[in-house]
Amino acid sequence: MTGAHAVSGASSALVLPTASGRLERYQLGAARSFTKPTAPITSRTLYAAAHVVADPLTSSMGTANVDWDATIAYRRHLWSWGLGVAGAMDTTQRGMGLDYAATKELISRSAREAKAVGGALVCGAATDQLPAGERVTLDQIVRAYLEQCAHIEREGAQVVLMCSRHLAAAATGPADYRTVYDQVLSAIDGPVIIHWLGDMFDPALAGYWGGADIDTAMDVCLQVIADHAAKIDGVKLSLLDKQREIDMRRRLPDGVRMYTGDDFNYDELILGDDQGFSHALLGIFDGIAPAASAALQALDAGREAEYREVLSPTLPLARHIFRAPTYYYKTGMVFLAYLNGHQSHFRMVGGIESSRSVTHLAELFRLADAAGLLTEPELAVTRMKAFLALAGVEA
Repeated sequence: MTGAHAVSGASSALVLPTASGRLERYQLGAARSFTKPTAPITSRTLYAAAHVVADPLTSSMGTANVDWDATIAYRRHLWSWGLGVAGAMDTTQRGMGLDYAATKELISRSAREAKAVGGALVCGAATDQLPAGERVTLDQIVRAYLEQCAHIEREGAQVVLMCSRHLAAAATGPADYRTVYDQVLSAIDGPVIIHWLGDMFDPALAGYWGGADIDTAMDVCLQVIADHAAKIDGVKLSLLDKQREIDMRRRLPDGVRMYTGDDFNYDELILGDDQGFSHALLGIFDGIAPAASAALQALDAGREAEYREVLSPTLPLARHIFRAPTYYYKTGMVFLAYLNGHQSHFRMVGGIESSRSVTHLAELFRLADAAGLLTEPELAVTRMKAFLALAGVEA
């Protein structure tokens, strides 16, 4: 099997397992050349939901388990491509290993660096300082939200109001969601981004907005947005349902933006149609920043064909990384960063690097190559071989 690009030498060949467990020799292609922007991207607002880099030499599950230097360096990488950074979101493993103490420090460190480099930064506010798995009152949820929002706003970042597992457990119906969001949105400065994260990303959020029916839930969310439109920048929708995003986008109040969270169909949704388009706040942009930047630079210049030509090859990679169980997509993001030399190891907070199979990660390698996103091919091959050797696969 051959990659999608020109062969770059014998040193770029290796043996990869297939989904069926067979081994096959694979020849890597050449990395694609992407150019960093020389001016801000203007046609769309783009945020990459950035991962955190673990410190592999600690046993702590909290703040001490984060390699802060590497974590902040990765954010500088994303900013250098003209993307904004979405910090302290689910991509940082909130609820999957990263505690609130670490999250709070991440927000502060990211905000300082954003100010230093002039980078755009939004950060997630949730309720995860409350005891996990315990039922709490709506008042406690409101106070927890406000505490996190206040920290983000003090640091000079913009708030993304994330879904709350505690609210999903405590709410008895749509009225409880309206009560909590009304109180929070009335108390904070704004503007904020509302985040609706589907249960494919977090099963604990099933029935968010007060019911299992998505259309009814959307009505509730839209009513909250309409009631507080002056304080809302936009809504990030992460349902992996292209048509529902388009439908909701067309119903938003004037001035409220849709930020696509659809890691399966972002190319079409960002491009849009004759009735509008989506901006983006995406986990996949963490791994494909050079291609995302190049595509949007082309769109800024009116070169739609080039936009499609650059972004379309990234879709098979994204759909693979975000396949069910979707909440393990973080593993793919970290593995891609490891292959590309942005971190020195493939370890994750909470040890969830083991959540994807060897064959899954081998296919990720193939698809990243096909998209031209292995930026240092020989390094990627060396690291892939080392990873496979631990699984008993020899080059």
